[in-house]
Amino acid sequence: MRHRPLANTGLYVSELGLGTMTFGGKGFWEVVGKQGAREVEGLVGASLDAGVNFIDTADVYSEGESERLLGQALATLGRPRESLVVATKVRGRMGPGVNQVGLSRGHILASVDASLKRLGLDHIDLYQIHGVDRATPIEETVRALDDVVRAGKVRYVGFSNLPAWLAMKALGYADANGYARFVSAQMYDSLVGRDIEREVVPLLLDQGVGLLPWSPLAGGLLSGKFDANKKGPEGARRASFDFPPVDGERLPRVLTALRSVADSTGLSVARIALAWVLSRPFVTSVIIGAKNRDQLQDNLAATEVKLAAEHLSALDAASALPPEYPGWMVEFQNRDDRGAS
Repeated sequence: MRHRPLANTGLYVSELGLGTMTFGGKGFWEVVGKQGAREVEGLVGASLDAGVNFIDTADVYSEGESERLLGQALATLGRPRESLVVATKVRGRMGPGVNQVGLSRGHILASVDASLKRLGLDHIDLYQIHGVDRATPIEETVRALDDVVRAGKVRYVGFSNLPAWLAMKALGYADANGYARFVSAQMYDSLVGRDIEREVVPLLLDQGVGLLPWSPLAGGLLSGKFDANKKGPEGARRASFDFPPVDGERLPRVLTALRSVADSTGLSVARIALAWVLSRPFVTSVIIGAKNRDQLQDNLAATEVKLAAEHLSALDAASALPPEYPGWMVEFQNRDDRGAS
């Protein structure tokens, strides 16, 4: 397992990170997964044994149960704290109260303490805002994140699911005031969901922010178990939780290309789909999930795959985004490439 620097920091994370959305199965999250303590310990232990050092969770996953189970597993496994990079997130609703949700200063300060307690840790390596809170000015959020960093409760901060303009506003405000700036962006990215290439990826490259793709198999659609009509095995997560959304016209092309590459290489469809995401130069660590050890081992093996140029080209073509303004105008106006020698 190789390790890559997280943006412009001195922190290195494994090229695959373990996602924990399936831990717990409490409330709404039961449709995603309901792994208990023994299963969680097995998956975490196998991941660490394979060289994974980056584990991602969120306070909202199973209403805090995911964090608790992860913390319990880490305590039982007894790995050195300095060998782990533990990430969690804040934004989701954590209780019935009007202020028990969002990215206000009050909710962030209360949530970081609650997450530390559930995880059984004295600090969080990467604390990420889990989306947009339209009720709270982003300036308030950035200042609160800086405070938890200065308090020693958090090492680095990142964002997830933000539009590029809002992320840039937050970065600019942090830079102007000397506050902790985002070092990572956890965003959906897969062969059937390349939307971030339009605005988010250029922002990340310009600002030196690392990309942590979530759902690289599109909620299981690219696992090799589903057809172009999204029909798969009974009991699969997609049957009850059809998320993230996918382009119905692009999906058949991508599945055909994936199966062609899988057939020619003798590798699983899932492994090929993950290897494609890993091959992208702007990716830092790809977050994977697994229901069992067999799935986990197949996913981990994607780090050993180096796709041939013709296979990458076929997958790129099948998954390409349609032209969209102003992107097509930028390409048109710069077609003479004045900087070329």
